Amino acid sequence: MPARVSREQQHVIDGVRLAIFNKRFESVVRKMANTLLRTGRSGVLNMARDFSCCIVTADHELVTAAECYPIHVLRGADLMSRAVQEFHPTLKRGDAFLHNSPYHGNSHAADHAILVPVIDDTGRHRFTVIAKAHQADCGNSLPTTYMGAARDVYQEGALIFPAVKIQEGYRDIHDVIRMCEMRIRVPEQWRGDYLATLGAARVGERAMMEMGAELGWDALAEYTEELFDYSETLMVQAIRGMPSGIATAFATHDPVPGTPPEGITIQATVTVDSSEAHITIDMCDNPDCYPCGLNLSQACALTAAMVGVFNTVGNVVPPNAGSFRRVEILIREGCVVGIPRHPTSCSVATTNLGDRVTCAVQRALAEIGGGIGMADGGAAIPAAGAVISGRDPRFGDAPFCNEVILGGGGGPGTPVSDGWLTMLTMGNAGMPFLDSIEVDEIHHPIRITERRLITDSEGAGKYRGAPGFQIEFGPVRCDMEIGYVSDGTLNPAKGARGGHSAAPARHWVRTRDGSLQDVPDISAQYVLADGESVISCTAGGGGYGDPRDRHPALVDRDVREGWISCEKAEQVYTVTFRSDGSVDFDGTSRLRGQAGNLARKEGDGGQNQI
Repeated sequence: MPARVSREQQHVIDGVRLAIFNKRFESVVRKMANTLLRTGRSGVLNMARDFSCCIVTADHELVTAAECYPIHVLRGADLMSRAVQEFHPTLKRGDAFLHNSPYHGNSHAADHAILVPVIDDTGRHRFTVIAKAHQADCGNSLPTTYMGAARDVYQEGALIFPAVKIQEGYRDIHDVIRMCEMRIRVPEQWRGDYLATLGAARVGERAMMEMGAELGWDALAEYTEELFDYSETLMVQAIRGMPSGIATAFATHDPVPGTPPEGITIQATVTVDSSEAHITIDMCDNPDCYPCGLNLSQACALTAAMVGVFNTVGNVVPPNAGSFRRVEILIREGCVVGIPRHPTSCSVATTNLGDRVTCAVQRALAEIGGGIGMADGGAAIPAAGAVISGRDPRFGDAPFCNEVILGGGGGPGTPVSDGWLTMLTMGNAGMPFLDSIEVDEIHHPIRITERRLITDSEGAGKYRGAPGFQIEFGPVRCDMEIGYVSDGTLNPAKGARGGHSAAPARHWVRTRDGSLQDVPDISAQYVLADGESVISCTAGGGGYGDPRDRHPALVDRDVREGWISCEKAEQVYTVTFRSDGSVDFDGTSRLRGQAGNLARKEGDGGQNQI
């Protein structure tokens, strides 16, 4: 790709002005997010913070998405904006559109997005503000927003809204709202979340109108172009700091009904051309869509690959349309990690297979160079993040349906740090908040008896992955249905550059007599009776680098704090301890020297296969 002559190469950008404008735009998005957090009705919004807000230009380029879930809006905000323009060529002030179609740029059906065009006083479309919120229920045929075993969108059952106008002249179109209320469980909860999402979008619209009046629309347009060029420059610098190379990495999602018995194996071929400051990710050589709910939407396929890149370039590069210019992602129509055709189900597109794409990209980058990439993050979505439903005996058997986020996958080891403890999923970038145990027990008829970290569940490495959680919960004085799609039991998180794999995810049901029954299903939907509970052991993150290179003082701290056992410290990290429990540094050096000689003799170099 030839080097592009950007605007900052033609004239000097006023850095102070650019920084001020950037903060003004980010403040709009944060106002929107604050509105959603404070007014959302369901726990998945007001506790777990499963929503994102962003701003795109009138020609559909992402400007900013501060503090968002990357999988929601990194790529896809542009596609949704285009769909609105395609279906509604004439936009007017006061319009609002409900969009959740994975066939028209949205992530998956459970993410309801409200798009509001920002129209100036002359009637010209200037920007679009977007507020996207994961729903506690979206009208699926089963009480869950994650249907991994759905053969198609018809069995999935969700209401699909491809950029449907839901407000005109600032007034609701009640026909659409009645459709939602008749299909969605706990309709008053959905109505509250709809109002919260709409309110967030309207707050963004008002803030943009005020900024346009204060600073001038032409000045805002000029700023966005300068921001895109500046961001591209930062991406150029980041890529030129990487080694050039090409690598292909594979990842396998555990099987669900409709997939091969060994699961879904995908691959990502990553090419880094540092001289041209360009990265290409080729995902065309992957299977066609399967009759299940794991297929990725176009938005999630593009974003999942992009997340792997931004996890390498770091937070110095703003994720927007400018920095995106330097990353080319190749996907194809009808592919499981490409562009789905209706009626393919994409029910679980934001998490499971999307995370596998991100991890493959990260490990391919790690294979290209030792200072880049990451290991695998722990897989999604365990019972600790299940959708729970039933009838609450405390409130006259009123129905309830909500996702709890009590734990999730551990973060991957990186070239510079241990894995992030509350990463949960790669596509959500650690942005979700863990539920408060006490608040969950107030909101729902459940008792949460345990939430702890699992010793030795991390992927060992110079920088270790984060450990998994063990969570146990069950219903109180009622039966409760739970649904989840837990990957990572058969295919745990892999390490990178000699890092080790992590412990897998596991699930059991504790029956009334105290016995444990294994739950082997990856895509699980079952009822817990009163007196029963589910035990969810979430997947740890993979390690980065040879664990024998981890500093003995860090291993000592991990042992003292209970992250790893003494046995693992000695056997895997090759750190020895004295009788008083302190690290024997001389003995450790001797042991590590012997282990290194053995590895060289065996010729494996300590490296995991990619």
